[in-house]
Amino acid sequence: MNQTAAHQYDWDQHWDEYSDAAKRNPAQRMRRQVVRRLLRVGDSPARILDIGCGQGDLVAELRVAFPHAELAGIDYSQAGVDSARKKVPDGQFLARDLIADATVPASLAGWATHAVCSEVLEHLDDPLTLLRNSAGYLAPGCRLVVTVPGGPMSAFDRHIGHRQHFTPDSLRNLLNEAGYVVEKATGVGFPVFNLYRLVVIQRGENLVREVSSTNSAWTSMAAKATMSAFHALFALGAPEARWGWQIVAVAKVPEKC
Repeated sequence: MNQTAAHQYDWDQHWDEYSDAAKRNPAQRMRRQVVRRLLRVGDSPARILDIGCGQGDLVAELRVAFPHAELAGIDYSQAGVDSARKKVPDGQFLARDLIADATVPASLAGWATHAVCSEVLEHLDDPLTLLRNSAGYLAPGCRLVVTVPGGPMSAFDRHIGHRQHFTPDSLRNLLNEAGYVVEKATGVGFPVFNLYRLVVIQRGENLVREVSSTNSAWTSMAAKATMSAFHALFALGAPEARWGWQIVAVAKVPEKC
């Protein structure tokens, strides 16, 4: 996130207020299943980098899914990085503004064989620079999985700093411009994810208050029933379809000549 946007949204406070909601969000489970599948981590040694790792929930899941992989994460928020270190003590974690600082520590230069950038680019005024600067951490041929939201923005999206939503074509174009070779860019989760997003949109400003970790309304029976229903529906799968409002892409770092 660039400095202007960062000053408009406090990510350290975000993880204090919404960490519980992030864990309960049924869309997170679907999204991470898609990420794990698209990473295609095989039996060979893998080094996985989470670009915008937040509080480390995805890295913690990757530790379980790929116990022999080396893991690392980068995030703008120092609070997020501190939390990630506690969840994955054997990982490397770095607090870094990937838009303002293009330098790469020697220990992570060209390091990753696989990388994830999940639900990050929508928060940025300049996602192109972040993608370009991230390339210094990635090995030639590194497989990069990107997820971003599509469809209309909700009040909650705006509250947590969404600057833009994407389509498969706009994400593909962004990755191409950043110098990556795009294998696919598509929507996933239609129609269940779209229905979930419509519920979020309909809740409007009420959702901002309800999902705060300090607000007991999030634990109401109605909220629990809604989340349980979507957990069950998402468990049915997330088929790829251009109409899905969860947008995903798979790209690679070009091989050196």
